[in-house]
Amino acid sequence: MAEFEIKQERLRALMAERRVDALLLQRVSSFAWATCGAASYVNTAVANGEASLLIAPSGRHLLTNSIEAPRLDGEEHLAEQGWQFHVAPWYEAQDTLGWLASGLRLGADGPVPGAVDLSHDMARLRANLMPEEGERFRKLGQLCAEAIDDAVRAVRPGQTEYEISALLAREADRRGAQAIVNLIATDERVFAIRHPLPTGKEMARYAMLVLCGRRWGLVCSVTRLVHFGRLPDELRRKGEAVAAVDATFFDSTRPGRTLGQIFERAAAAYAEGGFPDEWQWHHQGGPAGYEPREYIATPHSQDLVLSGQAYAWNPSIAGTKSEDTVLVTDSGVEVLTAIDGWPMLPVAVGDAEYERPAILEIL
Repeated sequence: MAEFEIKQERLRALMAERRVDALLLQRVSSFAWATCGAASYVNTAVANGEASLLIAPSGRHLLTNSIEAPRLDGEEHLAEQGWQFHVAPWYEAQDTLGWLASGLRLGADGPVPGAVDLSHDMARLRANLMPEEGERFRKLGQLCAEAIDDAVRAVRPGQTEYEISALLAREADRRGAQAIVNLIATDERVFAIRHPLPTGKEMARYAMLVLCGRRWGLVCSVTRLVHFGRLPDELRRKGEAVAAVDATFFDSTRPGRTLGQIFERAAAAYAEGGFPDEWQWHHQGGPAGYEPREYIATPHSQDLVLSGQAYAWNPSIAGTKSEDTVLVTDSGVEVLTAIDGWPMLPVAVGDAEYERPAILEIL
């Protein structure tokens, strides 16, 4: 229970700092973080789940309905963590929060009428991973790497983007990782759309697969690209340039650096590669945790990198992209989504050398 108790201490410290008497956690991500991995959702697309947590002077409370309570108790074992269950009939609205928080200054992990919005603070708590979460991230990273590798190698010309998306979802799901983001682009759509929801378009030669896989509440991100036939010279040049930007992100992601400092170096790498404006067309990523990105790095971000955090950088140049999830250590970054046997591009950054994924060519 060490992880759980430390998180409770961090929540109490946040409450004291922000001068709130009680704290409501409704987001799926916050619920999973506070319970060390439990799931409160039914619909995987929602931000707020079917259960919420309230930390108050009267204790630790779990608010849910009669449908969810048996699973949260019997399978997630949350009563064993000391949560007091408050179960409303599914067919009847009850203001349990109202009487539990009556007369208290309430904080919440999102917009709630009458409450202090602590969503910014909660994102920083979730991003500051503990060693146990780092170990779970390692396992999730390998699940996601295996899933996207198997999916990419099953792609064939003539498949629709829907069919490719189904391959990726299947490979993730059968390993126990939910594909909460499943983006597919083929051919000209890789160049035109940065967030490509899959369509019925048939692939001719080129495909990009993007996965954000979730398990234990944690979310791991990875992208890979495959081309049937020899890569055109311009696409090869773009792939090498985006790999150099990604390697710069890796080299810069060290404890004590601000995200703004990292962003500045990456923007310079874009310019050195001949693509100075490309960073403006898509965000570059940031700390990962219980959301695909707990917060996004911007040119002026003052958030500091901490040892033990996970990061998912995703530089892109129209037609190509580089994305893995890494864990920050005192000696550099550890790639969690590395794929054995994938073709790699060696990239020198100062005195260091990094390997970033190449576009897979199938000749």
